[in-house]
Amino acid sequence: MTELLKISLPDGSVREVEPGSTPGDVAAAIGPGLAKAAIAARVNGEVRDIGRPFDGDAELALITSRDEADALELARHDYAHVLAEAVQALWPGTQITFGPATDDGFYYDVKAPDGRAPFSMDDLPAIEEEMRRIINADKPLVREVWSRQQLIEKWQSEGEVFKAEWAQELPEDEELTVYWSGEPNSDGAWLDMCRGPHLASTGKLDPQAFKLMRVAGAYWRGDQRNPQLTRIYGTGWLNKKQLDAHLHRLEEAGKRDHRKLGREMNLFHLQEEAHGSVFWHPNGFVIWRELEAYMRRKIDGAGYQEVKTPQVMDARQWEQSGHWGKYRENMFVIPDEVPNTEDEGDIISGDADWMALKPMNCPAHVLIFRQGIKSYRDLPLRLYENGCCHRNEPHGALHGLMRVRQFTQDDAHIFCREDQIVEEVRAFCELADGIYKDFGFTYSIKLALRPEQRYGSDEDWDKAEAELRQAVIDAGMATEEFGWEELPGEGAFYAPKLEWHLTDAIGRTWQVGTIQSDRVLPERLDASYIGEDGDKHRPVMLHRAIFGSYERFIGILIEHNAGRLPVWLAPTQAVVATITSSADGYAEEVAAKLEAAGIRVEADLRNEKINYKVREHSVAKVPHLLVVGMREAEESTVAVRTLGEKHQKVMSLDEAITMLEGAATAPDLAN
Repeated sequence: MTELLKISLPDGSVREVEPGSTPGDVAAAIGPGLAKAAIAARVNGEVRDIGRPFDGDAELALITSRDEADALELARHDYAHVLAEAVQALWPGTQITFGPATDDGFYYDVKAPDGRAPFSMDDLPAIEEEMRRIINADKPLVREVWSRQQLIEKWQSEGEVFKAEWAQELPEDEELTVYWSGEPNSDGAWLDMCRGPHLASTGKLDPQAFKLMRVAGAYWRGDQRNPQLTRIYGTGWLNKKQLDAHLHRLEEAGKRDHRKLGREMNLFHLQEEAHGSVFWHPNGFVIWRELEAYMRRKIDGAGYQEVKTPQVMDARQWEQSGHWGKYRENMFVIPDEVPNTEDEGDIISGDADWMALKPMNCPAHVLIFRQGIKSYRDLPLRLYENGCCHRNEPHGALHGLMRVRQFTQDDAHIFCREDQIVEEVRAFCELADGIYKDFGFTYSIKLALRPEQRYGSDEDWDKAEAELRQAVIDAGMATEEFGWEELPGEGAFYAPKLEWHLTDAIGRTWQVGTIQSDRVLPERLDASYIGEDGDKHRPVMLHRAIFGSYERFIGILIEHNAGRLPVWLAPTQAVVATITSSADGYAEEVAAKLEAAGIRVEADLRNEKINYKVREHSVAKVPHLLVVGMREAEESTVAVRTLGEKHQKVMSLDEAITMLEGAATAPDLAN
């Protein structure tokens, strides 16, 4: 008698099924509604096809569209395969490579047939139409296990050079799988090698829930020495409503793009002569200075001491800290040629005088800590620096203010005793909370745990992770309200970290603030203090930032506010604009009084129509426009137009000054 398989379900029940049964069979046995809704399965923790037979006794959780993360991953993977099938159906001879799911869609890298130009945006409508035909055909997606030799022969016989090359590198002892779109070996069936999983058929996709977005060049295997391919990008969702919402977000994000608004508001620019570094214009640097002053008030009130450290440090220091081995490819080295492995001995031994621009501030802060003897009574010692750093980011990764090569961090390091860690981290949580609320952000907190490659003992990592966790609990923030989550394997190589993920006005998230509990760097750089027992002890070093970098935080603020910055941050807080030149004298008087009250103000006396002036200053996102003509001059009033409001309000000049003074006060000074 055949022994039945025992399948454990999430509710604790166990079902017995015949060998060869699938998760789909279990779903059907439970009920027709679930059988229809189930799109895949999690078997012993692994996501699998709904029709893949069980290997033995198993724990089973059925996946439906309500399990959005898993469902989207599956759908986007399927859209990528349908894309490749569509391209080959339309243009036989096209070679295919790989096509993964992405955060909001999918892509596939392909090579056009010989003699045909690379695919372009003009080809996308036809590809979309063919994809819909394949989806509507409801072709079954069938998994098969093949040998490596079968794969090699298949791709070589069909002229699939890239697939054949990859198949030759696959391990013999691994289970190698392919998926058919259509019944295997039938007319019109299409095949790709893939680990899966996939939905049961192409018809499980919504033909109205995807859109091809753009094309770009891509090199085979990411190497510019290899042939160039065309990467076709798409976005894919579970239904049209989700797609429409995503496209609306993209449209809104385009309007909010900080690079576009930066030009319109005359804040900054970037150019090839200093690629990856920012040229701040006077308007933009006003924002910077206001943020810097705000943060200084905050850290002064929290007991930090501000320091300034060198831009360039000896490579021996970076080797000792561990950054030279772990981070060297991202450092700017002086001379500007990174040494080969065989030359590293010269750096360490002192035969060469290699220097490097600092990519972070922490080793320099340890050197300050080491000056003089520290007692346990001196701790915690909180050192803060608006530290300018340089990182050799890849050219293609640079993106406006969001990813640059030169940036300034609101960086601090807290040197403390073991018994002070939890309280220091708790206090930081509360400091960060107040700051993010001042800027109108909500956020979630995540704990990034030890990575596979790391420094330090497991015992130290256990302590550090537990301390960070306890601090968030003590702050009352390890809750669903704060989006508390733990992220295995995502800590830094020297320390676990808490991360603050801000949510902006259109629902995007930005990882900004961090605090890391580090026992490694004090050990490597020989930092110590004299304990109550008279012996030397290692301090723990808490690395922390709230803005992250001024450049990126300003970019996020611009996009979050669509350029309409809070009045206290606006480069120009008010413009006095004349209707007629006969009011110029009064306009200058109004501007002078506003300036005396501490308002950043300009007078627009140009011989232009008032509607033109209103439109121009609205594009520049000036918060308040004070319109004056002869009537206002005679009555000592102003007509106030506030950005984003339809109607103007006439008020006395004194009332207007009081209103602007209140609006222009930084939130920490207003409280």
